[in-house]
Amino acid sequence: MAAAPAGTLASAAATAPSMQDAVISSQQTRKTFETLSASESDTLEAIVARMIPTDANGPGAAEAGVAHYIDRALGGALASSRPAYSANLAAVEAYSRASKGGPFLRLTPADQDAVLSDMEGNAAPGFMPNSAAFFDLLRNHTIQGMFCDPYYGGNANFVGWDLLGYPGVRTIVTADQQRMGIAPIPNHKSAYDYDMFSKASAKVTLRRDRSDGD
Repeated sequence: MAAAPAGTLASAAATAPSMQDAVISSQQTRKTFETLSASESDTLEAIVARMIPTDANGPGAAEAGVAHYIDRALGGALASSRPAYSANLAAVEAYSRASKGGPFLRLTPADQDAVLSDMEGNAAPGFMPNSAAFFDLLRNHTIQGMFCDPYYGGNANFVGWDLLGYPGVRTIVTADQQRMGIAPIPNHKSAYDYDMFSKASAKVTLRRDRSDGD
């Protein structure tokens, strides 16, 4: 699903989150953004919500906190992509206003999908180096945020793993759990819920990534 073109990623408008829901979600979670500006994070949240929408299959990128994953990573492991987000989120807004008459957040789901499809097809001007390259970057980071270990800021409440049917990190797998045809029971555990992994070490790594990005 997440690797499909923008036109097939988004479900019908009837099953998509409303614009009001997106605004409320943004307001409720604004305090946790670390790197992006308020306007940038609004645009990013709306984009990822269309790339992996909430639909009959279950929660999507909005519920998984994908925008928060990207925001946090842009201050650390993905710091080299920060300039691309600064320039190209502004380009998304400029193209949305020019082609659809309003900011991306306020467009209908159909118009948002049209903007994303134009970006994917490299038909949207004003992007650096081009709209297709930024679309690919967004899609890759959206997939990461949807299905990463929750410790890194995405996959909130394990919604991405539940969507895939992945039960969570296991250090021991019993014979019964390896039997074919039996759906595993989710344990909803991060790698960092186990003593063999150190959250302190992970934080040091994140800080080192931020320093390297500077």
